[in-house]
Amino acid sequence: MAVVSWMEILLLTGLVVGCYWNSLSCGFVFDDVSAILDNKDLRPATPLRNLFLNDFWGTPMVEERSHKSYRPLTVLTFRLNYLFSELSSASYHLLNVGLHSVVCVLFLRFCRLFLDKTSSLVAALLFAVHPIHTEAVTGVVGRAELLSSIFLLAAFLAYTRSNGADQSIVWTPIAVTVVLVAAATLCKEQGITVIAICCVHEVFVAQGFTLPMLLDTLLQVLRGKDGFPYAVLQTLLKLIVLIISTLLLVIIRVQVIQSQLPVFTRFDNPAAVSPTPARQLTFNYLLPLNAWLLLNPSELCCDWTMGTIPLVESPLDLRNLATLAFYSLLGLLAFHSLRHSHSSAKTVLMALSLIVLPFIPASNLFFPVGFVVAERVLYVPSMGFCVLVAHGFRIVSHKRHLRKISWLMIGVLLATHAVKTFNRNWDWESEYTLFTSALKVNKNNAKLWNNVGHALENQNNYEKALRYFLQATRVQPDDIGAHMNVGRTYKNLNKSKEAEDAYLVAKSLMPQIIPGKKYATRVAPNHLNVYINLANLIRTNDSRLEEADQLYRQAISMRPDFKQAYISRGELLLKMNKPLEARDAYLRALELDSTNADLWYNLAIVNIEMKEPSEALKNFNHALELNPRHKLALFNSALLMQESGEPRFRPEANRRFLTYVQEEPDDANGYFNLGMLAMDANENTAAERWMREAIRLQTGFRSALFNLALLYSQSRRELDALPVLDELLRHHPEHVKGLILKGDILMNHKKDTQGAKVCFQRILSMDPTNVQGKHNLCVVYFEERDLPRAERCLEETLALAPHEEYVRRHLGIVRGKMAAMSVAGQPLNPASAEGAEEGRGATGSAGAGSKKNVRKSSSAESLSGNSQSELLDDGQADKQQRTKSKSTKEIKDIEKKRAAALKRLEEIERILSGD
Repeated sequence: MAVVSWMEILLLTGLVVGCYWNSLSCGFVFDDVSAILDNKDLRPATPLRNLFLNDFWGTPMVEERSHKSYRPLTVLTFRLNYLFSELSSASYHLLNVGLHSVVCVLFLRFCRLFLDKTSSLVAALLFAVHPIHTEAVTGVVGRAELLSSIFLLAAFLAYTRSNGADQSIVWTPIAVTVVLVAAATLCKEQGITVIAICCVHEVFVAQGFTLPMLLDTLLQVLRGKDGFPYAVLQTLLKLIVLIISTLLLVIIRVQVIQSQLPVFTRFDNPAAVSPTPARQLTFNYLLPLNAWLLLNPSELCCDWTMGTIPLVESPLDLRNLATLAFYSLLGLLAFHSLRHSHSSAKTVLMALSLIVLPFIPASNLFFPVGFVVAERVLYVPSMGFCVLVAHGFRIVSHKRHLRKISWLMIGVLLATHAVKTFNRNWDWESEYTLFTSALKVNKNNAKLWNNVGHALENQNNYEKALRYFLQATRVQPDDIGAHMNVGRTYKNLNKSKEAEDAYLVAKSLMPQIIPGKKYATRVAPNHLNVYINLANLIRTNDSRLEEADQLYRQAISMRPDFKQAYISRGELLLKMNKPLEARDAYLRALELDSTNADLWYNLAIVNIEMKEPSEALKNFNHALELNPRHKLALFNSALLMQESGEPRFRPEANRRFLTYVQEEPDDANGYFNLGMLAMDANENTAAERWMREAIRLQTGFRSALFNLALLYSQSRRELDALPVLDELLRHHPEHVKGLILKGDILMNHKKDTQGAKVCFQRILSMDPTNVQGKHNLCVVYFEERDLPRAERCLEETLALAPHEEYVRRHLGIVRGKMAAMSVAGQPLNPASAEGAEEGRGATGSAGAGSKKNVRKSSSAESLSGNSQSELLDDGQADKQQRTKSKSTKEIKDIEKKRAAALKRLEEIERILSGD
């Protein structure tokens, strides 16, 4: 075996890097979204064994909706990428470029077995730059092709060492070959075809047989004239080992997919559901079409499904000529290479083996696949194509008069392919660039119009996205997904009537239930989402909740394992105040998927509604065991711990809020609740820092502003609280508690009775029945020495709250004071109270003290539960459902503060009576 030099390795690697370096700036597009962004198997929290239980996209193999693409080793490399760089796309693309370089070097080693040094290098260079490979190299999911090709080539190269110097069998390379074949198959299914390539090599290359020789030997044996030669017996033994290994791998593979083929629809592969002869004619026409893409990769497209390639429905279709020409050329090459034993024939035969055998699983000829044409599946067949080109180049270049022109042509070919590959990479920069480039090639594929719409939708450009979705419905009027997209976009544009109409059109296109026939096998599972989407739309109208529930139940009846239907129905049942039924729906969904963190989270929300906090916390913890960074579970479990009032929960609640703000650094609610925890722990400096951060992120954050002001007030920093209260009231002028606290500070610390009076009067202008504001205004009158007005004010307050004893006592005190002053001949009107400086000072002091304490008594009653009520009503208004009742700790705190308030009232009465 000719050795590959370091210079050649560097040349190939440099060429690959030169062609693909711009792919590092590309993101995750098309199938990358499902395989990388949405695949939980990449996350460290997912057990490694799940990689061997789920398909390439993270769906359990046992589920019907699984694509049955079993590639755990490929997913393992994605997981390693995630471990080092999480979702940084550059690292994924960099590894793909590196793997493509490895394939090129191994392919050069392969070529050295059948071509001379120069032509084998030409084949490797052409393979390195061929534009057909951009989908396999620049598309991250194409890594399955790259890894499978590495193991495929390594298995073949190992097998070529299985013949000893004395023509004996060397079993170690064969054992290594079987292991490498298994690895190739675990990267992508086509890897198993290398065994057939090894068989072809063993019979026609290693043993030197031709087809006539084999037929002659077989006839001799059948006639009894001679037995099998020893060389033939050795070959048969090796082939039997390879075949048994293949059968074992196939059996294991069938067991893994539960003996079920994946469910595809006519939209994925129209010919697969077409009648005879359209199905056969179309599938056979696809062969020359794929060959043309290898020969002339000028118009490449990321998606060839749906209406891209019209069906060949008649034998008179002119495209059948292309099929006939392809089979004729292929037959001539095969016939020539099988009849002769010279090196040229062996080279052509091995090239044909690489073209044909790895392509068979994707050919649709033996079983349908989920696509019509896919450029990435031509990655291995292109090796055979490159060998044929290089072989032809060798033949032509050996003719003296054609040597220069052959080198010129191969140079132009390599240069144009390299430029095309480099430019093609830019198409994969984003989903928008990818799908718009595809539309330039093919405008008859509704999926492409839909995907451009999706890309625009992700940019919140709904108006433009709608135009593409509507065009998709015109290109393919029976495309259920397109009508669903139209409905969803209308919904995003707040056009509910148009959205409902679009969903109803999609629903009308769904296949009707046929008694005795399994529904799920006749429709794409994601199309059943039309029922979910329609129900989600109409349930915004409270009068149509039953109708929405009927749609959910209809989806479940069509597909009993439709997990999303149970989830959505559970949410609806909660809205309908049916928590027991909601719990049953979530428990049924958990039976289908107990590893779904979202389901455990939703079940916890049901527990909260059912006043089961301990069960809720337990289910929140289940969700976090499955996904330690589940944001809503982190937030709401921490909130539940905080509301429990248990000091032992405080550190864990703090840790979860900290983790939450790491995940959602721009969500002010997380910082606000950290501030509340710090206030509970009397960590005022930390509380101030968190509240300030919450206010910075959310201007006018009602709860954070008020509680920060309250924090300053409780820390004897009342003057620092005033600007915070001013900001609060600028954004929320109706905030009663803020007005009360501001009035208190103005009265007691700024001695600004007029400012305090304005605050309390504003409260009463908004709510004339507000007892607290009314009472505090009475205190202002008392402070202003206007006892008759204070008396009238307290009488009005008592009429509003006849059961409030402290108001009654204060009224009695004021009346007693007025009687004493009348007996002493002192004026009751503040305007006539000039002079008597000593008496006014004494009374003013008592009055100020009285006001301060009376104000705080009422304020204490109001503010005692305020921080927690603000926390629930304002701080998390945008969060999912949670309990609105006060925790035991809150109630105890309120009672303590009420007791303190009553104690202060007694002191006020003592002071006033003494005065």
